[in-house]
Amino acid sequence: MTRSRNLPTFARSLLLAGAIAIAGLAHDARPARAQSTEALIDTVQHTGVMYFWEQANPANGLVKDRSTAGSPASIAATGFGLSALCVGVDHGWLTRDQVRARVLTTLNTFWVGPQGSATNGMIGYKGLYYHFLDMNTAVRTWDCELSTIDTALLFAGILDAKQYFDGPDPDEVQIRALADSIYYRADWNFVRNFNPGIFMGWKPGTGFANYGQWTGYNEAMILYILALGSPTHPVPTTAWTKWTTGYTWGTYYGYSFWTCPPLFTHQYTHCWVDFRTIQDLPNRALGTTYFENSRRATRAQHEYCIANPGGWTAYSDSLWGLTASDDFFGYAAHGAPPAQSDNGTITPTAGLSSIVFTPDLSIPLLHNLWDNWRATTWGPYGFKDAFSPYWNWVGADYLGIDQGPIVLMFENYIRGGAVWNRIRANADIQTGLARAGFLAGTTGVDPGGVAMGVFLSPVAPNPVRMAGTVHFRLPRAGRVQLAVYDVRGRHVASLVDGDLGPGEQSILLPGNDLAPGVYHLKLTTVDGVATTRFVRVR
Repeated sequence: MTRSRNLPTFARSLLLAGAIAIAGLAHDARPARAQSTEALIDTVQHTGVMYFWEQANPANGLVKDRSTAGSPASIAATGFGLSALCVGVDHGWLTRDQVRARVLTTLNTFWVGPQGSATNGMIGYKGLYYHFLDMNTAVRTWDCELSTIDTALLFAGILDAKQYFDGPDPDEVQIRALADSIYYRADWNFVRNFNPGIFMGWKPGTGFANYGQWTGYNEAMILYILALGSPTHPVPTTAWTKWTTGYTWGTYYGYSFWTCPPLFTHQYTHCWVDFRTIQDLPNRALGTTYFENSRRATRAQHEYCIANPGGWTAYSDSLWGLTASDDFFGYAAHGAPPAQSDNGTITPTAGLSSIVFTPDLSIPLLHNLWDNWRATTWGPYGFKDAFSPYWNWVGADYLGIDQGPIVLMFENYIRGGAVWNRIRANADIQTGLARAGFLAGTTGVDPGGVAMGVFLSPVAPNPVRMAGTVHFRLPRAGRVQLAVYDVRGRHVASLVDGDLGPGEQSILLPGNDLAPGVYHLKLTTVDGVATTRFVRVR
């Protein structure tokens, strides 16, 4: 799992030295002033976005793995950061110009960085990248592996940025070109090494020794989807079969699901890909979806924490969340059910990043963390990685792979699947899903919090000259508004304002009525909001 780390001695020393042991850690005796849910989500998202803006090297775009002084860059954190910075633009915390320049710098770093099999001085090999990079030189550090899953998380952020920067500006055109070039260069068949599945890692000198293939339900869905969707080095469809044959179906606390104890495994791919209404073969056979699977896994973990079989301090219906994180002893992949390395450590990202699956559980957790634990667990970049009331301990660090999923999942929750909508428009990822055998389907279970079935397509063609067309889908009849806004958020035109029935809708977008520029199209329904962007040119 990408979150599990065999850290060098130096890194472990930083971690343990940075841990904060707090005698008598418990509920803050003076709770912080309560905020509305909307205000809390805004606050937490903002601090998370700023981690990726400030804990980065502006000269090369790399994002630190953790906030510790001397931390290297993590390519996974950098991938999450590319998406998170786009969220920052949409909220007005950063300007499009600022983020466009940072994204272009980042992509240039990964495109021109030296690739090769040498032990030192390389950013990657065969189009894939090393797990950790030096923050200044942007080459391999810590004797780390060429990481397939971390490369995939980097690519997910790169492709999201490609979809976001869809304008005619020369830098945005260059971003899109670099994104494709970086993704298309990756030789996924090299990391199969003549095997059915994809290997977890490779090292100079020792190759694939000590690394197995990715099999069984975990965070590697995004890896296989990208490898299947590659137009240049696609893996065979049997690779997905190899991965899914390792699944384990279990029933815990009344919920049946594909099991993997740490919650991050049920979240990472879902940050970008919307699985609510699509099913592959294993899920069609059981009448479920990966979205529903994550919902059940989260609810089962919530029940586990209420039952608290280990007797750990403070576990409750509003203080829960187990995943890979720092802890009093170092770093471990905590999770349940089934219980795995549970030692009384609560990791805020675990429960918060499940907000799209379980808003009824994640929002009370958010309020409890803010109202009662903020004094010891909160700082300039949001909630710290982990804490343990049992061990009177709070981790000192913020981690990019914590903050990223929180920012993206909150965005999908409050903005009608904004990140999902961008990735849905990426042809290569859609090819990957199709080659994995995904078809439209549903469990009939309302996912709650995120509009089930609301979909707004990209405008076609884009850029728009004389006219364009936009398609959207409504799960039920109701009031609908489809409006055009300029980049300053000013209302420009109304395309729909009235009651519509359920199903697919097609609307003409008259380009002649719009001045040249970048526009936002916003769909507002009784079930949620979805947005997309388009460019009007002469």
